[in-house]
Amino acid sequence: PKRCAVGGHSYGSFMTAHLLSHTSLFAAGIGRSGAFNRTLTPMSFQSEDRSIWEAQDTYITMSPLMHVKKYSLQEKVGKLLLIHGEADENSGTYPMQSERYFAALKAFGIESRLVILPHERHSYRAKESILHMAWEQEEWLKSLEDP
Repeated sequence: PKRCAVGGHSYGSFMTAHLLSHTSLFAAGIGRSGAFNRTLTPMSFQSEDRSIWEAQDTYITMSPLMHVKKYSLQEKVGKLLLIHGEADENSGTYPMQSERYFAALKAFGIESRLVILPHERHSYRAKESILHMAWEQEEWLKSLEDP
């Protein structure tokens, strides 16, 4: 579909990245404050209680970063807007997650944009940040409209 998008925050952002990596159903995605490389949380994540040393394949499989090449080779590649709070203190979603994922997306030619919201944590609170986030999302989705 030319105008279908998917998005989410935190775990929803992680799921958005997986949907874009493994399907051609979406023309675009929006991921806010996500975790894209599970190896950066080596002791556990979500409901996975095993460490990376006990379940290395699971950590790799569950990391959208590890699927960027596959994502780039799909018949239809959905573009991705990443938004992250600069001061995100959540151990699984430090801003480095979005920065590294964005770098990989760009390296493989996937249309993407990274927006870092100054002074924001995992959940955005400042009126200016929320308005900026809404504007970024609206502009990203507007780009799906037919000219």
